Amino acid sequence: MALVVLVLDQATKAWALAALTPGEPVDLIGSAIRLNLIRNAGAAFSLGDGSTWVLTLVSLAILVGVVIGARRVANTPWALSLGLLLGGAVGNLVDRFAREPGPGRGHVVDFIDYFGFFIGNVADIAIVVAAGVIMVLAQRGISVGAPVHHPEHADG
Repeated sequence: MALVVLVLDQATKAWALAALTPGEPVDLIGSAIRLNLIRNAGAAFSLGDGSTWVLTLVSLAILVGVVIGARRVANTPWALSLGLLLGGAVGNLVDRFAREPGPGRGHVVDFIDYFGFFIGNVADIAIVVAAGVIMVLAQRGISVGAPVHHPEHADG
């Protein structure tokens, strides 16, 4: 799952850079959902745009935590969630290391504008979906290492 998210994220960012012009949004669903190319030095909502190095280090720490946690996964919902989270985190980290203004300080390519409130990318979508699923799993008490039992498949 992580590789699928990473490839989709980087492919859509390459497309956005080639097809879109900063400051010239393209309406998809009226003005509610637009394609609007920006380069984001910060985190969500452009927070911390003066602390790109700190964001990069925090992202790397989270990435290490996900990789360590993934070794204990015993069920599909957690595996998919961590795959989404890993793919999204790596997608944005690729930008941080490979894009201007330089390694560790690169700006993330964002291009999906939601109601003029937030502009994100495919990696962000994967991270948000993963967070939502993880919250549901935690609320239901399903831990990373717990196999999911389905009553309809129980023997006798």
